[in-house]
Amino acid sequence: MENDQSKIYFIGIGGIGVSALARYYLGEGWQVYGTDLAESEITESLKKAGAEFYKKAPDLGTIKPDLLVYSPAVGNGHPELKQARDLGIECLSYPEALGKLSDKYFTIAVCGTHGKSTTTAMIAGVLVAAGFDPTVVVGTKLKEFDNTNFRRGRSQYLVIEACEHLGSFLNYWPKVIVLTNIEADHLDYYQNEDNYRRAFYEFVNHLDGSGILVANSDDKNTRELVKQVEAKGFKIVDFKFEGPETKKLEAVLQVPGKHNIYNALAALFAAHTLGIGEDISLKALGRYQGAWRRFEIDEISIENKRVTLVSDYGHHPTEVRATLEAARQRWPERKITAIFQPHQYQRTFYLFDDFAKVLREAPVDRIIVADIYGVAGREEKGLNEKVSSHSLAEAAGKKSVFYVERPALSDWILKNIEADEVLVIMGAGDIYGLSESLIKKNV
Repeated sequence: MENDQSKIYFIGIGGIGVSALARYYLGEGWQVYGTDLAESEITESLKKAGAEFYKKAPDLGTIKPDLLVYSPAVGNGHPELKQARDLGIECLSYPEALGKLSDKYFTIAVCGTHGKSTTTAMIAGVLVAAGFDPTVVVGTKLKEFDNTNFRRGRSQYLVIEACEHLGSFLNYWPKVIVLTNIEADHLDYYQNEDNYRRAFYEFVNHLDGSGILVANSDDKNTRELVKQVEAKGFKIVDFKFEGPETKKLEAVLQVPGKHNIYNALAALFAAHTLGIGEDISLKALGRYQGAWRRFEIDEISIENKRVTLVSDYGHHPTEVRATLEAARQRWPERKITAIFQPHQYQRTFYLFDDFAKVLREAPVDRIIVADIYGVAGREEKGLNEKVSSHSLAEAAGKKSVFYVERPALSDWILKNIEADEVLVIMGAGDIYGLSESLIKKNV
């Protein structure tokens, strides 16, 4: 089927995961078509690579694709999906399609609540440096991959970011699983922490007898999972912060923060299981400069004042804490202001006390809490009346933590940011647009 005549159609082709699969099939010589609600840098890049992009859905009966892949965000009632099924076209969700690839390759899957994208990127960099020539699917854009989230390799190795949301990773069948940590998240889907942890247990059990689990033994929930699967027969390699590897990584890593030491340890031990020498791994990890919206640093000018801008994707209390601690570690003497946009009413509600504690204890000078970014189709009814950014800022109990509504943020920055200040803008919603607008003013 993999020839010039094969056609594949993507619903939600502009998504960070779906677009990577589109690039894979373009590289395999398929004719690639897709729709999305809006054009973006990703869809523009795909068009340049040879994909046909539509904002308005075409007649699938005219295109006659051999396979349709759709974003998990698409409901069963979606008209394109319904038409495809009526026409007898094979339809797979993005996780199902990636799962088929994972079975075809020697797959290394990176899972965990935090650090997936960075660890995946680090492992990919080490494998490339070692000559493994892997194919890579990661949940963010990387400069090393021409500012895309995909690398096409020619070997048997596939490195993927295995997301747990909606149980997506349960579609994947890897040979190596790298587990960074487990901490309750995505409770809109899992409802409680037990269900969340059970999904990781189920995924780890996808390893067969020749499989390898690389796990963070400093993480309590991960340790408990390892105890549960010790009799399963696959190899378990654990790593921890207190060890000789940590000092070696601290000497070479360019990305700041203890959390990035953990990410690099995961990559180092994963590489070791594949027979890659430590020297090669350390050199590759020392070259890693970070990913899109993962502590991404730009030097900009605001009202003729030099400012260091940090853009970050952190949206869970643990990630917010790690990012702000990393900022203070990187710039111990400079004034730091953070703008945090909570992502999803559901997450903010269930983790409210944790968020308030992190904001209260953050080692920065001031924190602005912007309006919560509501996620369509993933919010429990009425939660927007029970929780708000204003109430979250108040719960932090500090004058230096306060609420500013989203439309007023640009003006606030222009009036209040000082020369030589560090400005951290973080969240998984549309807050990155604020960072991009500040950067564009400097171009």
